[in-house]
Amino acid sequence: MDDPGLAAAALAAIVGDAHVLVDPDLRAGYETDWTGRYHASAAIVVRPGSRDEVAAVLAHCNDHRVAVIPQAGNTGLVGGSVPRSGGPRPVVLSTRRLDRMTDLDADALQVTAGAGTTIAAWQAGARAAGLDTPVDFAARDSATIGGAIATNAGGSRVVRYGTMRHQVVGIEAVLADGRVVGSLAGLPKETAGLHWPSLLAGSEGTLAVVTAARLRLVPRHERVVTAMVALATVDDAVALAGTLRTALSTLDSVEIVLPAAVALVARHLGERAPVDASGPVVIVECAAHVDPTDELATVLASATGVTDTAVATDPARRDHLVRFRDRMTEAIAAQAGADGTPTFKLDVAVPLHALGALLDVAERAADRDGATLIAFGHLAEGNLHLNHLHATDTTLLADTVLAEVARLGGTISAEHGIGVAKAAWLPLIRSDGDLAAQRSIRAALDPRGIMNPGVLATGHDPAEL
Repeated sequence: MDDPGLAAAALAAIVGDAHVLVDPDLRAGYETDWTGRYHASAAIVVRPGSRDEVAAVLAHCNDHRVAVIPQAGNTGLVGGSVPRSGGPRPVVLSTRRLDRMTDLDADALQVTAGAGTTIAAWQAGARAAGLDTPVDFAARDSATIGGAIATNAGGSRVVRYGTMRHQVVGIEAVLADGRVVGSLAGLPKETAGLHWPSLLAGSEGTLAVVTAARLRLVPRHERVVTAMVALATVDDAVALAGTLRTALSTLDSVEIVLPAAVALVARHLGERAPVDASGPVVIVECAAHVDPTDELATVLASATGVTDTAVATDPARRDHLVRFRDRMTEAIAAQAGADGTPTFKLDVAVPLHALGALLDVAERAADRDGATLIAFGHLAEGNLHLNHLHATDTTLLADTVLAEVARLGGTISAEHGIGVAKAAWLPLIRSDGDLAAQRSIRAALDPRGIMNPGVLATGHDPAEL
C-alpha cells in the first residue's frame, strides 16, 4: 500500500475513525493467528459495521488494487485469516461488528445472523427460543458464523446434523468489487440457478466476504447423557463408533481422545481423568426428548474392548466429562506456551477403517522428529486433530502425514480449511482439472486478485511464511 495514511482517511470516511486501526498496538491482535505460528503486519485493520460498509471498503480496495484479508473470529489454525509476509501490506477486514441476530422463525426453524455473531451467541439465541443449533465446538465463544462458513467448520455434532455448509439456507456476501450477492430468504426449495451458500462455504474468503447468513435451527433436547469410554485399541473405538451410529438415533456426538491427550488435559485441569485408560478414550453424547441412558448402556454393555466407563446425566457431572474434550485446545496452547514453540497442527480425515493406519504413521513421524503428538478428534467422521508439541521439521511432518492421508483416500483438511499452511499439498487430493476450475472461478469473481491472496493457492511456498 503506497500511502497508508491516505488509505486510512478514505476508509475512515466509510466506517468512522474509531474503526480504522493503524497503530501497531491496536493492529497486533489481528495480525497473529491462534497458534502463534503465522504472523505479519497489516497496513490497516478496518472494522465495517454493515453490509454497505463492507461493500464500500471492498470497492475502494479493489479500485486501488489493495489486498484484503477477511477475518472473522481469528480462531483458525492454518494462517488463512492473518497477513502474509512478503509484498505490500494488506488491509485486514474484520467482520466482528456484524454481530446482529434477527428474524428468528421458530416455525421454520431458522434465524438470520451477521457474520460476526459468535457460535455461542447463535446457540444462546436459539436456546432462548426453546431451540438449539446444529453446530457446536469448543471455540464457540470466539469463533463466528462467517468464519465457520468460510472454512465449512463442523465440530462435535456433525454425526447428527452435518457441517456448517448443511446449516446455511441463505447467504449475503460482497464480491471484491463491492457488488452484493445472495439472498437471506431461506427458502428450502429455491432452485433458481447458482446456489451461493454451496459456493461460498469452504471458500476461505477467496471469493467474497460473507456478511450474514440464514441458518437452520434444530429442536432442543433436554435429556442428555454423556459417557466416557476407555477402549483397548483404536480398532475397538472404530467398531464402537459404527455400532453407535447404527443402533442409536439419539447419537449427538462421538469424539476420540488418544492417551497422551487425555494425560495432557488432566494435568492442565489439575484433575484425574474420569476413566483409567492406556488406550483411546471415546466421549459419547446422546440427546433426546426422553432419557436415552438405557439405550446407550445397552450398546456399551455389548461393545468389544471396553476397559472402563464413566456415565453422567447430571449437568455438573456431564460438564466434568465434556471438559476433557472442550479444554483440549486450551491445554495444548498452554503447553506450547510453556515450551516456547508454537503448536504444529494438522487437521485431517480418512475413511473410518483407516484411522488406525493413519495414527501409526503419524506417531512414527512425530517420534522421528522428536515431537510429542497430541491427537484427538471427531471419531464418526474419521477426523483427527494432530497436534505436535516442540516439533522441529514441520515440512517433513506434513509431507509424511499428508501423503499418507491422501494414500488412504482422505482429506488434508477436515475442519479448519487449507489457508496458506496446506496450500502446497492441495495437489495430493485435487486433480489438475479441479485446481484449474477453482482458479477460473476465483478469477471470474475477483479478477484483480485482491481477496485473501495465497490462500487456497498452490503456487504459494509455505516456507516463506
